[in-house]
Amino acid sequence: MCGILGIANQQDPAFAELYDGLLMLQHRGQDAAGMVTYDDSFFQERKANGLVKDVFKSEDAQKLIGRIGLGHVRYPTAGSLSATQAQPFFVNVPYGIFLVHNGNITNAEAQRTKITSKYSRHLRTDSDSEVLLNVLADKIADAIKVNGADEPIRNLFSGVKMTMERIQGAYSVICLIAGIGMLAFRDPHGIRPLSVAKRANQISDEKGDFSFASEDIAFGINGFEKMRDVRPGEAILIDLNGQMHSFQAAEGSLSPCIFEYVYLARTDSLLDGISVYKTQLRMGQTLAKQIEKANLEIDSIIPVPDSARPVALEVANQTGINYREGLVKNRYIGRTFIMPGQEERKKSVRRKLNTIRLEMQDRNILLIDDSIVRGNTLKKIVQMCREAGAKKVYVASAAPPVQYPNVYGIDMPTRSELIANGRTNEEICKELGADGLIYQKLEDLIWAAQAGNEDVKNFDCSCFDGKYITGSIDDAYLNALEGSERVAFKINDMSNADGTDKHANA
Repeated sequence: MCGILGIANQQDPAFAELYDGLLMLQHRGQDAAGMVTYDDSFFQERKANGLVKDVFKSEDAQKLIGRIGLGHVRYPTAGSLSATQAQPFFVNVPYGIFLVHNGNITNAEAQRTKITSKYSRHLRTDSDSEVLLNVLADKIADAIKVNGADEPIRNLFSGVKMTMERIQGAYSVICLIAGIGMLAFRDPHGIRPLSVAKRANQISDEKGDFSFASEDIAFGINGFEKMRDVRPGEAILIDLNGQMHSFQAAEGSLSPCIFEYVYLARTDSLLDGISVYKTQLRMGQTLAKQIEKANLEIDSIIPVPDSARPVALEVANQTGINYREGLVKNRYIGRTFIMPGQEERKKSVRRKLNTIRLEMQDRNILLIDDSIVRGNTLKKIVQMCREAGAKKVYVASAAPPVQYPNVYGIDMPTRSELIANGRTNEEICKELGADGLIYQKLEDLIWAAQAGNEDVKNFDCSCFDGKYITGSIDDAYLNALEGSERVAFKINDMSNADGTDKHANA
């Protein structure tokens, strides 16, 4: 999962708006940040590991000049954690193209072999995003041979079309192309989100300033108004004169990732016409019915901060059970990588969360979390609640059991590490050390999201049901993925990471 942002202004410098927009997308990636701007002649670039506020300084405003630019915040799903893997990526032929990408290419290795052997291109990283960029560049070059260099828009759209015929997986992409403008496109299933906006005071104008972003929360802070979501299989070009061009590069059938609404997206985002916040409230409504059927003696409902709050509040509202804040999050501790020793690892959750003993002592509590992936963190939280004096600790998940890896851009563990894979509800409950465990039903989760926009007929629910909508994902693919050096490195790294980072340890 990553956050991508593009701003194409007619006059105003892009740097400050890119910076502010990336801050709004910081939740989508905390490992690295990158930015490139274009001044109608040259590109200026900066990228490094770290948060947006740490990577970019005031002096960068003097270096990253230009009215057009791209930004990226990275949570790696392919490639190592080295800063050299940070986006954007660049190729100088044809035109000169910078690219930022959110998603995951599932046939990246086959395409890498073809690029490096048949087409003799050199790749500098093991990132699937660089593979995607080089396929796109190669296909645009093919279009130039057919159409001639004097048809740049036609060449770009033809290149995207041919790229979509070769690339499999999930991808929302924004490109900055020298001498032409800003190009954005989304995979034919629309798995990862991407929206387009225009300067609010220019909505009725034929031309103007435009922005693309993973989530529409990045628009308002910069004075942009969302126009719509980029359609599945669609490519949009904003030329240097501020004119918008659209092309349906592939037949599209919208199937957005349902996990965006569970956890990934911010609650104030609207994705494909569906409110994340309203979806989570509806998740609370359906989860409440499950809790009432369980007929448990519960004194209070306590959310695992922060993403479970809307669900927990609605569960309390529906059931009449008291809502209480029993876990306090320390917001001033950054992510902790490679902590030596078992004792340090045990402290990882306690560094971030403290219990409010008065809300635990001699009470039966229900902890509500947005989802349970590995279960490591939740297991420690259950233990902390018992140490704070809770009589019984029940657990409810706002999402169904996560039983399968997500291969479309969410860095979930391998099958063997997923606590729900191959285990019964009772076995999971015992592993967590809880007195009871309730999961959301998948059909209820789908209803909660679909009720926000009935035009969305399908969702990618692969981490819950194992049905991969792009096809070509089988046991051989998953076994190869689990045996890769990349996964081995990531598992080792994240087993020592900050325990409250749900992408790693929830």
